[in-house]
Amino acid sequence: MARSATSPLLVDLYELTMGQAYFDAGLADRQATSDLFYRTLPAGWGYLLAGGLEFALAYLEELSFADDEVAYLESTGLFTPPFLDHLRALRFTGTVRAMPEGTLLFPGEPALEVTAPVIEAQLVETVLLNELHLSSLIAGKAARCVDVAEGQMLVDFGLRRAHGGEAGLKAARAAFLAGFDATSNVLAGREYGIPTAGTMAHSFVESFASEETAFRAYARSYPNHSILLVDTYDTRQGIRRAVETGRELATRGSRLTGMRLDSGDLVDLSLEARALLDEAGFEDALVFASGGLDERDVAALLEAGAPIGGFGIGTKMVVSADAPYLDMAYKLVEFGGRPTMKLSTGKATLPGRKQVWRVIADEHFAFDVVEREGAPGPDGAEPLLAEVMRGGRHLGADTLQDARERAAAQRERLPSEHRRLDATPYDVRIGPELRALADEVRATAGSGAGSGGQRRV
Repeated sequence: MARSATSPLLVDLYELTMGQAYFDAGLADRQATSDLFYRTLPAGWGYLLAGGLEFALAYLEELSFADDEVAYLESTGLFTPPFLDHLRALRFTGTVRAMPEGTLLFPGEPALEVTAPVIEAQLVETVLLNELHLSSLIAGKAARCVDVAEGQMLVDFGLRRAHGGEAGLKAARAAFLAGFDATSNVLAGREYGIPTAGTMAHSFVESFASEETAFRAYARSYPNHSILLVDTYDTRQGIRRAVETGRELATRGSRLTGMRLDSGDLVDLSLEARALLDEAGFEDALVFASGGLDERDVAALLEAGAPIGGFGIGTKMVVSADAPYLDMAYKLVEFGGRPTMKLSTGKATLPGRKQVWRVIADEHFAFDVVEREGAPGPDGAEPLLAEVMRGGRHLGADTLQDARERAAAQRERLPSEHRRLDATPYDVRIGPELRALADEVRATAGSGAGSGGQRRV
């Protein structure tokens, strides 16, 4: 299970001030249930992959306030001594139901549901959103690369452009979950068991008197693991020099692993590289490409016939450059056993605890149904939310490999129109019992008829 070193002060202030108010009102032990879900997908995206659950559960299991953290809160003058004593003793004691990591996830579906005493359920909002947002966003972006790569190697090159080292680590994990083959991030390799891969930098080539000398020096150190970077100077000359280095390796019983293109006309240069490698008898040597690529670049290169066998995907994936955030929310759906809902225009929610059912037809996903918990699902449908924490204790974790295999198996069952770069939206329906409950709660709340027409989950 992932470790957490997250301070309980990593919250938005209102979570603590509301906690004080709940405490003063005698409601600290009242049970509350909140859903975490995505309202929409970025333009063109067909699905997300549930990610970040292990980080979220680790945080919940370890949640506690240290004396110096309570002392800081006391210094703000916002909180009473009895409430601060409550925080000193606070541990997360609730229940969590969630979609396992690697599950395909669509708008309006709870990815995670928390039931706990209201102060606990409220305090964890920010970190839960933060953890699931980052991992699901990067896994979704990486999955789009996998969908178009046609089985070619994909390597995460994103660490140096990530928004901090922790984000780089979690992005490497999310990309591997989504189907990437390796990462350049050595710490991610150690922490998560992800294969590591790398080539060389332009600085290495520039450090030697000539490109040939640089290639030979690297090949001496890694005679069977050399992917030579050929575009530091004249790329066409670099390709020829890499092939010549391969011939020298062959005379010593070793094999050139490949060459890397990082700039220029990647279609034209990859065709030339492939032809010269094949002519020299290096049919198994890889032509690898990098340089600001994303899923649309990969798709365009392969469609143009570029014989590229591997791609390094960095900046645009690790920051999800074209879709840097998800429309994500954590909303109260039940308080003290009473279903609740938000009726705000454009942001209405659905009340009560829920289950998500996936309907399968001809071995493919047909549509999902969000239904009231305990209500029957459609015949033959699979329930997606499962209990993963009870009484504040983790009930057992999938491995990262489990999540990776789940993601791959589920994508194979998703019709192709939902996996295209400009995907058709997947059908998510509201079950009859949940719809009836929403109508009942809306009527009890005294909302007008117009509110019912604004259901954007």
